[in-house]
Formats: sequence, structure tokens, C-alpha cells
Amino acid sequence: MVAWILLLIAQGVATIVLLKHLAPGWSRRPPVEPMLSSAPATASVSVLLATLNEAKRVGRCLAGLMAQGAPLKEILVVDSGSLDGTGEIVRTAATRDPRIKLLQDPPLPPGWVGKVWALEFGLQHATGEWVLGVDADTEPKTGMVAAIVARAEADGLDVVSFGPRFAGMTAAEQWLQPSMLLTLVYRHGAVGGASRPHPDRVMANGQCFLARREVLLNNGGYAAARNSWADDVTLARTLAAKGYAVDFMDGSRLYDVRAYDGLPHMWREWGRSFDLSDATDRVRQWGDVLFIVMVQGLPMLILAAFAAGLPPLNSPAGSLLLTLNAFLFTIRVLMLFAIKGSYAVRSVGYWLSPLSDPVAAFRLLLSSVRRPTQWRGRAPLLTEH
Repeated sequence: MVAWILLLIAQGVATIVLLKHLAPGWSRRPPVEPMLSSAPATASVSVLLATLNEAKRVGRCLAGLMAQGAPLKEILVVDSGSLDGTGEIVRTAATRDPRIKLLQDPPLPPGWVGKVWALEFGLQHATGEWVLGVDADTEPKTGMVAAIVARAEADGLDVVSFGPRFAGMTAAEQWLQPSMLLTLVYRHGAVGGASRPHPDRVMANGQCFLARREVLLNNGGYAAARNSWADDVTLARTLAAKGYAVDFMDGSRLYDVRAYDGLPHMWREWGRSFDLSDATDRVRQWGDVLFIVMVQGLPMLILAAFAAGLPPLNSPAGSLLLTLNAFLFTIRVLMLFAIKGSYAVRSVGYWLSPLSDPVAAFRLLLSSVRRPTQWRGRAPLLTEH
């Protein structure tokens, strides 16, 4: 009985925190729309695209970037020695669009993650007022660049990144990935909230990460995130802590992401950094893990246990525990409707994803105790993207 009471208290406190995190979502701003007007640009943008063996993805990304008009000034593709024909694809695209420039980054210095070093090298060659980091697995919509710069300037921002719309996912991937995505929403709040969070809770997404070039150069470029597997969040939080205006918005209508080659690939890649251990102090990180276990990992298990008749239902603590976990599960189901715009297609796997919440909580725990050694399946640590 004492154990049930302690669990009830712990889950009750965690539920109050969850409701506080989710409350701003009621007034969140709508997704940013592409800007298709031909108004003259007041700024210039340098795109930084770090690649390593991205032949399967980079063509669609470049096609989307080539469709951008002003204020896109240049597309700097920094390749780190691809062996799969990535360079040839980029060079062919450059013959059709002179804004594309293929760069080869120098040998990796000690203490740098490969992708972050490539971005740093690209920054040294960028000439635009703004620098936009994108990943090779993104598919920009026409008018994306103009829209994000216009929003950044209108809101007086120094740094802003945008969440994607996920496309090309299998039903199995959609069964698990929304649960892992929601661990981020539960921990840090809804994307596009009306108010900006405290610097140590700022979120970011390196797939579409815009920053003023002068701000980056005046603060050591990407060096603050040089050894971080969550480099986007690390850099955003570092700059927010220095007083710069940093925000994170819904970009689901600006670009798609086709990132994975199946459920095992997604399990590895999400687990690499979604614990945000490189951008969070250890006390808060483990507090977040416990929080997710309480509000997302346990409800399905507790409800299943009650359904099987395992705990005593004839006690006040048991009844309250059942009610609380039914409430948490209801919130989780409602979140399916809140985030559905982040998915191009919603299969049966998506609607069944609440059943995978215990698995997502376990993956977060596993990610928190294991430092990654690979990026997209490539090793060794700190030498490749």
C-alpha cells in the first residue's frame, strides 16, 4: 500500500509539471507558411549543407534549395570525403545553379564531432547576412528560405530553427517515432509557444537552423557545440544564455524530412541524441528521465496491470492511481491530434503509437546512460558525421 501511495504522489507531481509544460500549446502560433511572393529581399542567406555519403538523399535536398529565390545567396556543400558519389551529384547540380559550391573540409581537429566541424568550415566561407544550416535528408518547399528569414526579422530574432514534417515513414516507424518525439514535447513544451522558455530549456533543430552570421562569428562560431551530439540544442542554449533572441517554431509546411531506412535505423539515430545529455546538466537530465517514466512510460503499464487485476482496486490509493493514469493516457491520445500536422501521412501505426510509450521511455533511459559512438552508423567517435 505504501508503494502505491508513493507512486501516486510521484505521478501526481509529474502530472502537474506536464500540464504546465503543455499549457502554452493552447496559444501556440500556427505553422510558418512558405513565402511565394516576389518582394525584393532585404537580407542574404548562405546555406550550409554538411555531407558524408549522402547520395541517396542529397539530390532531393539540392532540388528544393535550387527552387528558392531571394534571399538565398549561396549553397555551400561541405563534404567530408564521401565515397558514394555525393560529390558528383553536387557538382552536377552546380552546373545548373551557380549558387552551389562544393567544399572539402580539412582534417578533423581533436575534440570535434565531424558534422559540427564541417559547419564551422562552411561558416568561414559564408558571405550572407544569415547562415542557414540544413541536413541532406531535408526536402525544402519553394519559398522556405524567404519565409524563415522574414519571420526571424519580423520577430527580432538572432537564432531560430524549425521543426519538420516527417514523410516516407513506414507503419512500424510511425508506431514508435511519435512516442519518442513526444518525450521532447513533454519535457520542453509545445513548438511555437507564445512565450520563449528559459535558456536551459530552449529547443532547436539542426535540420533547419537559421542564425545571424555576425552573431555566430562574434561567439566562436560552432565551437561551443564542437563535441556535442546534440549540437543544435547546445548552440541554441549557449547563445540564449548570452542574451540573444532564440526561438523554435513549427516548420511543418516549410520542409519534409525523409531520414530513416527502417525501424532499427530510426532506433539508433533517435537514441543518439534525443536525451540531450550534451546540452543539459546531469541533474536535470536524470530529472527529465524520471519525469518521462512517470507521465509517459508507466501509464500504459499501470492500466494494463489494473486490467489484469494485479493491484488492489478496493483501496482509495488504487482508485486514484487508476484515475490518474487514465487521465495521463487520455492526454497522450489527445496529443496525437495536436502533432498530426507534423506527419505527411498518418498510418495505423501512428494512431497506435501510445502503445509504444513504455518503449520510448526505455529508449530515453538507454540513451542517457550510453554516450554515442557513431553518426548515421559511421565510426569512430568524433571523426565522422
